[in-house]
Amino acid sequence: MKTNLKCLIVVSLLTPFAAKAQMPNDAIYMGKNQLCVAGMYNHTSWNQYWENTLKRENFNIGTQTTQSVMLMPAFGISKRVNVIMSLPYIWTSNSAGNLMGQHGIQDLSIWLKVKALQAGGFSLNAIVGGSVPLGNYVPNFMPMSIGMQCRTFTGRLLASYREPKTGLYLTAYGSYGWRSNSKIDQDAYQADDRVYNTDQVKVPNTYDAAVRLGVQRKGWQTEVWAERVSCLSGDNIRRNDMPYPTNKMQATSVGWYGKVQPRNIGVNARIGYVLDGLNVGQSTSYTVGLLYQINFKK
Repeated sequence: MKTNLKCLIVVSLLTPFAAKAQMPNDAIYMGKNQLCVAGMYNHTSWNQYWENTLKRENFNIGTQTTQSVMLMPAFGISKRVNVIMSLPYIWTSNSAGNLMGQHGIQDLSIWLKVKALQAGGFSLNAIVGGSVPLGNYVPNFMPMSIGMQCRTFTGRLLASYREPKTGLYLTAYGSYGWRSNSKIDQDAYQADDRVYNTDQVKVPNTYDAAVRLGVQRKGWQTEVWAERVSCLSGDNIRRNDMPYPTNKMQATSVGWYGKVQPRNIGVNARIGYVLDGLNVGQSTSYTVGLLYQINFKK
């Protein structure tokens, strides 16, 4: 039920070259000494969700909405090594019932992206990243929580091929994500049909995989994508109960991404829809961003 902000957008300053926008899930790199600072807005909502495998509505919630604004700088250490950071501010709300929405700064994320192999239009990329909670938010008040309040570490291997003449590209990646325990303001909690007498909640580790097909030309980019995200363990939402950080969440999503950036300033947009899932909402999401770049070499 928690929104994972995987759509990271990049931005850039008035210099006479074609600027680039990159994320931790693509094979696009900033050049050496190029700094990007991205601003983005995300809106995600659902009114049906999977309680275990049962797809249902909950009229005590109505439509659940999560919104966020994110700041993300990215820096080119070299043309083959980039660092990306992100920090979102998130707020949640429901259209019915009396559950109060939550809001605040979530987690600081840092990614290191390395182009390990380049052969013609093919590249193999190694990406590692992690996050630490910065906000003092409540993790177990789901689905109103803005995060899991746990530390994370993710390793990703990404392969991409781009045809030089047409700009047509195909990208695929797979990731493994480790997540630490989450501390709650309770002496005990229930999971897996057991009671655990501790305030340390075991949050499941995750994996994700995706494929992206698109065209990237000077000044613009468009693509369609499909993605699978899943916890490696966990339990299910109990009948007529609230979700919990121990739940095994799974989602299969499809969507579209586009960018227009003729020089150093640009805009981009992303739309996603959850086709199928487990212990998650069937959400529709959209993201819009502003891109702005600084070239320190100039």
